[in-house]
Amino acid sequence: MLATIQKQQNNYVVKFNRPLSHSVDAVWAVLTENEKLQKWMNNLEIMDLRKNGIIHFNMNDGTNAYKEIAITDYAEKEVLEFDWGKDKVRFELTPTSSGSILVLLESIGELTDHTPKDLAGWHVCLGLLSDLLNETIHEEFPIEEWQKWFAEYKQLVDDAGKI
Repeated sequence: MLATIQKQQNNYVVKFNRPLSHSVDAVWAVLTENEKLQKWMNNLEIMDLRKNGIIHFNMNDGTNAYKEIAITDYAEKEVLEFDWGKDKVRFELTPTSSGSILVLLESIGELTDHTPKDLAGWHVCLGLLSDLLNETIHEEFPIEEWQKWFAEYKQLVDDAGKI
């Protein structure tokens, strides 16, 4: 399911909506427990899980280099928001009768050539997250799938930029 992009007054908001047949507890665990988080987003490592806490974005280049990312909003089992470069990424989790709904919102100040790459990455990573919940672990990032989604998101971003 392709994300949506809405133009706001001073930015764009990208919304990924993922209904999941797993409990809030299970989804929250794959978002916040490093052992599980790194199986679908291997660059992220939670260092201090709280509002004003820290996440490391590991370069995974053999140098142990990382960027520190600030957690800007947090409510246990409901909200995890953090800086993403100049932008923000926010996960919102809501229980349903059949599991939960995971919403990823990315607030983007300016659409750039990198935006569709980033969005395709989030799209694929959300698929990896869903697979992990279903007990399928991918050893490598599925680059062919990313390339397919990159083309879709390039068109979406191009269309949003015309608004």
